[in-house]
Amino acid sequence: MTDPTLARANGRPFNEMRPVTLTPGVMKNAAGSCLAEFGDTRVLCTASVEEGVPGWRKSAHAGWVTAEYAMLPAAGNRRTPREYRGRKGRSMEIERLIGRSLRAVTRLDRLGEVTITLDCDVIQADGGTRTASITGAWVALHQALMGLVDAGRLPRLPLTDQVAAVSAGIVDGGVLLDLDYPEDSRAEVDLNLVGTGDGRIVEVQGTGERTTLDRAQLDALLDLCQGAVAHLTELQADVTGFRPAR
Repeated sequence: MTDPTLARANGRPFNEMRPVTLTPGVMKNAAGSCLAEFGDTRVLCTASVEEGVPGWRKSAHAGWVTAEYAMLPAAGNRRTPREYRGRKGRSMEIERLIGRSLRAVTRLDRLGEVTITLDCDVIQADGGTRTASITGAWVALHQALMGLVDAGRLPRLPLTDQVAAVSAGIVDGGVLLDLDYPEDSRAEVDLNLVGTGDGRIVEVQGTGERTTLDRAQLDALLDLCQGAVAHLTELQADVTGFRPAR
């Protein structure tokens, strides 16, 4: 299933992630922020807290967590035009994924009627921008929520767990973890997994880009991803100090 001789950038084995760095507190004026680096992919994640909730949410008597995602024009190997409202497509799909992922571990009923928006701006893209966005956005969200707790606006942190994400795929017939752009662009199968710190799955996005896959291959991809999510949540815990009761 996996060819151990398959050459990868920097000599990575099939089951190894790129170097990951999560740097919190990089934006002075944001309620929370994190620079998420997955190899050469870099995403700046910021959290903003605003009073009130969307009109359709008012009757819920709870808060809201949402996200926006964009790539800077020079993030990739060729200039990408800026995206304006009404011209979103792929970005809208990704920001909805980020929002769903963060809400899966947030007690909105304990948040109060405030809206927290996570802005994920890709400053350099080399594959896995959505997974880096989710992983970094959780760190920024944690920082913003801790600010509300420290200010006495919340009695306790309304997070039930961590959430992180990683990609995997089948490339040249082999199962690989955390695809960079050259691997992703020629992947036969592409999969993204969002998971929690206690090993639960929030969402799986998998597509046979150039071929189909069998159950054994799917299981291998899921196993790789869940192991990597455990690693990412440890990194999140290291930079935030968050350790939920298990």
